[in-house]
Amino acid sequence: MASMDSFGLDVGIYGANATPETVLSLTTLAEDTGFGSVWLADHVAFPVSFKSEYPYAAKGQFPTKLDDPLLEPVATMGVLVGATKRVRIGVAVLIMPYRNPLLLARMIATLDQFSGGRIDLGAGVGWLEEEFEALGSSDFARRGKVTDEAIEIFKAVCAGGEVGYQGETYEFAPIYANPGSIQRPHPPVLIGGLTNPALRRVARHGTGWLAVMADPVKLTERLAKLRELMTAAGRSFDALSLHYKMFLAIDNPKHNTDGVREPGTGSKAEIIDDLKRLRELGFTNIIVRYRGSDAQQLTRQINEFVSDIVPKV
Repeated sequence: MASMDSFGLDVGIYGANATPETVLSLTTLAEDTGFGSVWLADHVAFPVSFKSEYPYAAKGQFPTKLDDPLLEPVATMGVLVGATKRVRIGVAVLIMPYRNPLLLARMIATLDQFSGGRIDLGAGVGWLEEEFEALGSSDFARRGKVTDEAIEIFKAVCAGGEVGYQGETYEFAPIYANPGSIQRPHPPVLIGGLTNPALRRVARHGTGWLAVMADPVKLTERLAKLRELMTAAGRSFDALSLHYKMFLAIDNPKHNTDGVREPGTGSKAEIIDDLKRLRELGFTNIIVRYRGSDAQQLTRQINEFVSDIVPKV
């Protein structure tokens, strides 16, 4: 039987259930039922309308109403740090270009201090160009380079001491970064994404890879590419932690653009098989999230996942 500690629960920061009460209730549920971690996503301000396509839906449409509640994740992490004692707390993924990298690094290092070393940083480049514009963030076209440099700054700040930086998109004269993070040399950095640039970023900067919703065929091909890139970078693939995020929909199969059922959706037997296959591929950490708008259904799905699915994996 799989250990509950190898599963994470995404408690949501947007959608109909993104209320303080629900997020705290789910976090308590995660802590009490043995989940190893809780996770948040990252959006700051949804534009009233946008043309950007959501990359994790068959038709590119965002899965929740844009005027539903939206909680800022870094602030929420601070609340969850104080509300928990055991579970790890992470963002899958934090859009690195949305925030000043020095300020962000100091905030995450501070959270790591207050949590006793329980923070995970998922790092991504983002997809919603209109949100970049609303935030006055860096050039959307250069978000990959911005993300690379933000990760480098994050690692340097978490190490503590005197830190300065000179890059293409950021620079600052030396500052004191004390204290650094409790976790040494820094909290784990999970790189999200399936594209070749994302995998190259894993090979350069990541302690782990986070894949979202991809089917086993796609994952197998991407893992082979990642192994190749890790070798080229002179790093051991086996030292990399593999994380997978699925959107749970028990008894409600959903299909991707190729007509393939999405892992985590469908019958309990199908979801059990999904999890076994992910384990066989080497994914040691599985993050689940339920995206529906019914709070009672949300709790029921999580409880059924814990009681009826995990023990059979």
